[in-house]
Amino acid sequence: MVDVVWLGHACFRLAGKTKSLIFDPFKGVGLPEPKVKADIILCSHSHSDHNNAKAVRHDRSVVLEGFTGRKEINGVSIKGVGTFHDEDQGSQRGKNSAYAVALDDLVFCHMGDLGHELSLSQVSAIGSVDVLFIPVGGFYTIGPEEARKVMESLKPKITFPMHYRLPGMSATFDPLSTVEDFLRRDDNVKRLDTASLTVMRADLPEKPLIVIPKLR
Repeated sequence: MVDVVWLGHACFRLAGKTKSLIFDPFKGVGLPEPKVKADIILCSHSHSDHNNAKAVRHDRSVVLEGFTGRKEINGVSIKGVGTFHDEDQGSQRGKNSAYAVALDDLVFCHMGDLGHELSLSQVSAIGSVDVLFIPVGGFYTIGPEEARKVMESLKPKITFPMHYRLPGMSATFDPLSTVEDFLRRDDNVKRLDTASLTVMRADLPEKPLIVIPKLR
């Protein structure tokens, strides 16, 4: 059982039985910075809206930024797969790491600021995914259509869209699409009244589910 909390933008906190983890803590996006701590902090790349580790770090936190390869930290298995922030091999915005994390008995995959569709080798490297966090807003990342293709290639049971335009964000993010631009009529969608969802392996849906949390 893992509690998943959306903290805004591309930032999610996972709380397992004994360890907590945060993906891509941010600053400077117009939303309140994350105010929680975590044992493991994973930043997909060096841009400030994805690497504000000091906001969520405590004395024993382990921080990885742009990590590729495999590592086990206090019983949490982490795999970083190299990708790019754009469609031109990173020449515009640099590199990006997608993280596949095995926490308790579930596998979570956070795509960071993915800027392209995945190759077959990247899909294979990421492996089986239960819960996917994927950017859908476009402009700085893949947009709704590309996100669909990535989601279909990874076949997660649950998908959390992220990195889309929200009320209160700075003007820098005005070009982003909204989450509604990503959704389709035949989707299995769960809209939450809160920012959190508890995920259990026994309760994973048979039909792929898209979850839309609500910021606190």
